Amino acid sequence: MKIITTVAAVLLQMCAIAQAPAEKYPVDSASVEHAGVPKGELIHCRWDHSVIFPGTRREYWIYVPAQYRPDHPACVYVNQDGVQWKAPTVFDNLIASGEMPVTIGVFIQPGRVPVTDTAAALDRFDRSFEYDGLGDAYARFLLEEILPDVEKHQTGDGRAIHLSHNGNDRAIGGSSSGAICAFTAAWERPHEFTRVYSAIGTYVGLRGGDRYPILIRKYEPKGLRIFLQDGSHDNNIYGGDWWMANQMMERALVFAGYEVNHVWGEGAHSGAQGTALFPEAMRWLWKGWPQPVVKGSSGNQTLRDILIPGKDWELVGEKYGFTEGTAADAAGTVFFQAIPASTTYRVGTDGRPVVLSTDARRASGTCFATDGSRYEVAGATKQILRYDKNGTMNVIADGISGNDLLVTRNGNVYVTAPDGTERPSKLILIRPGGEKLVVDSGLKFINGLTLTPDQTQLYVAESASHWIWIYTVMPDGRLANKQRFGWLHCPDNSETAWPDGMKCDREGRLYVATRLGIQVLDPLGRVNAIVPVPSGQASNCCFGGPDFDILYVSSGDKVYRRQLHVRGCNPFEAPNKPGPPHL
Repeated sequence: MKIITTVAAVLLQMCAIAQAPAEKYPVDSASVEHAGVPKGELIHCRWDHSVIFPGTRREYWIYVPAQYRPDHPACVYVNQDGVQWKAPTVFDNLIASGEMPVTIGVFIQPGRVPVTDTAAALDRFDRSFEYDGLGDAYARFLLEEILPDVEKHQTGDGRAIHLSHNGNDRAIGGSSSGAICAFTAAWERPHEFTRVYSAIGTYVGLRGGDRYPILIRKYEPKGLRIFLQDGSHDNNIYGGDWWMANQMMERALVFAGYEVNHVWGEGAHSGAQGTALFPEAMRWLWKGWPQPVVKGSSGNQTLRDILIPGKDWELVGEKYGFTEGTAADAAGTVFFQAIPASTTYRVGTDGRPVVLSTDARRASGTCFATDGSRYEVAGATKQILRYDKNGTMNVIADGISGNDLLVTRNGNVYVTAPDGTERPSKLILIRPGGEKLVVDSGLKFINGLTLTPDQTQLYVAESASHWIWIYTVMPDGRLANKQRFGWLHCPDNSETAWPDGMKCDREGRLYVATRLGIQVLDPLGRVNAIVPVPSGQASNCCFGGPDFDILYVSSGDKVYRRQLHVRGCNPFEAPNKPGPPHL
């Protein structure tokens, strides 16, 4: 079998020679070819028509073990930077000994965008762009392009290649930038890749990888198993300290309840120890298979306080085009809007949505008042509408291109009117007698809003940023003491967190629908926890159910719900004073 030496591996070896003390590690028997062990096949492939990374060309190799049979889809291991770790030999030995399942290896080189005149110009090297950045682009590249292409190939003896599509049967790994790339793919698609091998991982400030130790601590845990390796003489350069960053990763993963193993050494930015450890890492990553990798229990106190073990997201309904305007009445019955179809839905006692109105005038924001009436922002007619308990409609205000709204106990209505081509973003107060006042303006796409539990302060989302603003509500309904207050996390592929609808629980936590899911802030404006939704981008949320302990979230064309260990607040209820925040 021909073993391919990659450019990245050569560079790692050069770094080791230049910077590190001599590294000698025991040779694992699985890294050595043995007589009588069936040898797999290595197939050379090219990929040069990527949609996700346009213009790139690359080589990749498919390792097919001798034991593979087409009628049994194989487990998968994906490695960045091509063939490393003496992987084909290791796989031959571990598969033969039963220490890992029958696994097809996919060893991928980073992309290049070639130039037409190589004598005059350099190719564009895509490795850092593809590997070092956060976000789901590389995971989609694997799932939508490379792995489907793998299954179009055949072995030399004509066997078709069938890969398992079960994430529990998939591992991914790499070294340096290839390691953070592997972790990112699993982080973004934990249901597609559950086992990660990371050697001398680049979790530093090249393209945002230094954010991972914080995000890991805040996110609800994912079902991942991770093996980390690094050495104390690893890089310490302009982007950060690799050695410290890997230890930060390990501590964050342990804190967050992940199944994580690590081996620390004294080496530099070299593949030597990673190669020596590769058989051990594979044994550990695949231990117990086919038993699934399970989610751990986080040490994050906010997650412990709000989430109920065993209670996950449930689908309420789907295929609504775009959902918004989640709201609950005094009985805890939840309503939401399907904007494209201009339809209002009510969630019935059996948990299924039923149509309440098919002439909702493309309503978005929805809120219930103390008297049980339902207020809506009608986007199609630029009106604020009120429906009484009998369903009779009245127009509260005309000429408002609103988005969301809030009705206070004294009858004041606050409406957010986002930026438009003719007027700036506005926050409008409509008093019970119909008087309209602009109480603030200038936020970048003003959006969701809610009151603090004691109803003395107003939170407002600035969607085209990562900020939640806060105001003091004055006795006459005007606002004072405007301040940027809640700081939100943004995804890698956007400059904005896109905060939208939000609600508070009785302890004063703020639940904000964002691009990353539900970000949970403490009363001091700090994100303590992030709870992603199963799909789509969260647009709004509310607490429903008889005890207001079920969080409903509109997300894309779907609505989800999840029972929590908290009770939500509603503006039609009596004010509630939470305890003092933890400083």
